[in-house]
Amino acid sequence: MLKAYKYRLVPNRAQREYFAKTFGSVRFLYNQMLADRKAHYELYKHDKKLLYAIKLRTYTSFKQEFPFLREPDNLALANAKLDLDAAYQTFYKHGAGFPVFKSKHHSKASYKTNNQKGSIRILNNRIKLPKIGFVKFKHHRKFNGLIKSCTVSMTPSGNYYISVLVEQDGVPWIPAPHKIGIDLGLTDFAITTNDAGFSEKIANPKHLEKAEKKLKRAQQRLSRKKEGSKNRGKARKVVAKKHEEIANQRKDFLHKLSHKIVHENQVIVLETLSSKNMMQNRRLAKAIASVSWSEFTRQLEYKALWLGRTIIKADRWYPSSQICSACGDKGSKKPLGIRTWTCIPCGTDHDRDINASRNLLSLTL
Repeated sequence: MLKAYKYRLVPNRAQREYFAKTFGSVRFLYNQMLADRKAHYELYKHDKKLLYAIKLRTYTSFKQEFPFLREPDNLALANAKLDLDAAYQTFYKHGAGFPVFKSKHHSKASYKTNNQKGSIRILNNRIKLPKIGFVKFKHHRKFNGLIKSCTVSMTPSGNYYISVLVEQDGVPWIPAPHKIGIDLGLTDFAITTNDAGFSEKIANPKHLEKAEKKLKRAQQRLSRKKEGSKNRGKARKVVAKKHEEIANQRKDFLHKLSHKIVHENQVIVLETLSSKNMMQNRRLAKAIASVSWSEFTRQLEYKALWLGRTIIKADRWYPSSQICSACGDKGSKKPLGIRTWTCIPCGTDHDRDINASRNLLSLTL
């Protein structure tokens, strides 16, 4: 099983300079190879035989033309080439967007390198990386297994992180006692009901909304700074730190909640939501983007895979909030504004969201 562990790096000045050069070299090589592919296609697109017969330049050939590419780790450049290949495959096979050029100011600053015969290893609170040696890092989580690769990245706020990919044995399977149905919302982030009949509403922490006032002030200060000035650079970093703080709070909440649910339940039923379509509603777009339903679902899925849990996704058109969980009567359509209702055939009073979670739970039976 492959598992990634993310840590905070604490590089010194020389190491920060090396990282900056490597980020730039990887970005430059990616753009050069993308431009080379586009030019190759334009030149031979009318002759399919030549288009596939004439090979593209290898990433190593660019080192002769651009000597500065010899400074960073060679595997970082090799992985840039693989990233471009993967982008093309995703475009052709899965209909994603065509690969675009990386920007110095808008693309993520990162590079990936591989472990070859112990070129990456951990010693106490330091991690050894190719061509740079040992770098201090916050070693807050231990692991057992073989390090396969690692990805070094820098956030817009200037913080450095390393994600270490480890090959390790799977976790011993221990069955969980419950099954659970989860209805997702905006006022309450999640409404759950398990097979013991316990229902719970988990409040939406609204990290963005709570920090919006301070974020707005920071953005206003940034807009008043002169373009290219040092003060503008400082103000930009303040805004970036605010955004990073909000993102970290959101991730912390989602990880803790998904961890709890996966460890307590053997079968988890989720409703299928199309966030992209729902964000067409301008009044709700920001709230839907902030609540991160898709990220929560993603976390549940991979954590369930680790622990041998079962994830069931309800059909997209399954009317979980319209059906009476007591007698199964659908009745008339209930608009979104109706939060409580009484089933006419059986007389059961329903909370709309709890009723939906109960209906989702019934899909496990």
